Amino acid sequence: MEHQELLSGLVRLHILHHAVEGEVYGQWMIEELARHGYRLSPGTLYPMLHAMERKGYLAVREERHGRALRRLYCATPLGREALETARQKVSELFKEMRPSPPAGTTKP
Repeated sequence: MEHQELLSGLVRLHILHHAVEGEVYGQWMIEELARHGYRLSPGTLYPMLHAMERKGYLAVREERHGRALRRLYCATPLGREALETARQKVSELFKEMRPSPPAGTTKP
């Protein structure tokens, strides 16, 4: 992923956003992120998921699908709180990052 250090925070927010909406699993998340232009390998995504679980943002349960064991992640109360805080901060940042209006006009 180009500019990985800068974009990894956005990827984590994207994961948390979907984990608040319902359970997610690694392969689905890789495909969802790809739809938004992020190209993550399992070797990049799974350490992120595990770290978010260790920090208390995600809870995990395991479910058997045939012979495979799938780990399903959902947001914890801490994860929900963190996402709401991040939404506010991202909104403030995006307002600040908007291009300045042409000379002679006022900024909204």
